[in-house]
Amino acid sequence: MEKIKGSDKMFKKIKKFLNRSIENKYISYKKLKELMKDEDVYLIDVRSNQEYEEGHLNGAINIPSYNIKMQIAENVQDKLSTIILYCSTGHRSEISKKILDELGYKNVFCLEDGIEKIWLKGM
Repeated sequence: MEKIKGSDKMFKKIKKFLNRSIENKYISYKKLKELMKDEDVYLIDVRSNQEYEEGHLNGAINIPSYNIKMQIAENVQDKLSTIILYCSTGHRSEISKKILDELGYKNVFCLEDGIEKIWLKGM
């Protein structure tokens, strides 16, 4: 019984942060940091392996956008999991989100503006 209550609480918290409307497929860096502290979120860097090795956000796994269709299932089995994608500017994240949507993943979001702007701001 306790596990179900905790799951409901977690779901409500994620829903509040992400505002699951179709129009809002982006998440701010501030909200990402809050979620990563408390929740089970898959943070996926869709840049190339080389870009990932040069620097990435803590907790991120690397699945390049050109491999996302082939590699996502081995990393994220539950299609209801919350997935946040990021790249340098946001373009590859959007492409990857469309692919994951087509594969049936339900809670996929893109980091606003990509990481270049975040790093330029010194965050």
